[in-house]
Amino acid sequence: MFHKEGGPSILLGTVFAVAVLLLADKFIDISWLRMLVQIAGLVILIIILQFFRNPKRIAIKNSDHILAPVDGKVVVIEEVYEGEFFKDKRLQVSIFMSPINVHVTRYAMDGIIKFSKYHPGKFLVAWHPKASEENERTTVVIENETFGQILYRQIAGALARRIVNYAEEGMQVVQGTDAGFIKFGSRVDLFLPLGTPINVVLNQKAIGGKTIIATKA
Repeated sequence: MFHKEGGPSILLGTVFAVAVLLLADKFIDISWLRMLVQIAGLVILIIILQFFRNPKRIAIKNSDHILAPVDGKVVVIEEVYEGEFFKDKRLQVSIFMSPINVHVTRYAMDGIIKFSKYHPGKFLVAWHPKASEENERTTVVIENETFGQILYRQIAGALARRIVNYAEEGMQVVQGTDAGFIKFGSRVDLFLPLGTPINVVLNQKAIGGKTIIATKA
């Protein structure tokens, strides 16, 4: 199963791969070179297909849990100042997505979208200290009765050139469902209330819509 955002890229990749196969067969007489070129065309298509894969996941909804919004590795757990929306200190948990991870963004909890904003910006590597403030990004705030307001931020990286965000202010969203997509990798930051018990550790692998990031205090 593939994500709908991958449609144009998958079509282009398929056309490219077919063209490479046919042209190599017609114009390259050296057998080993022809095979090498054809394999390269197929590998590129496979990379595109795996990048836009969208495995079907049924999240186990729990109002006392914050679920991972994306697949990847937990790279930050620290208290920081969040200056865009809250303008106070929050507990930040960041998940870095490599090119081989699933890049679907999922809602970390049920609730109402209170804030959603896109910011154009730079394309620093995702682990750069200023990426959260200077890169292309979207900021979304969800509110519910259990946790109050939490913020998540989709951040583009050095390769990512398009962030897709489905959250609109006033929407009622469901934990674990599709919230968007980041094309070609990057990271997502979660900003939680201070004192929120964290269930993950640094360098832990997270699975979007499955891994419990935090629980109710």
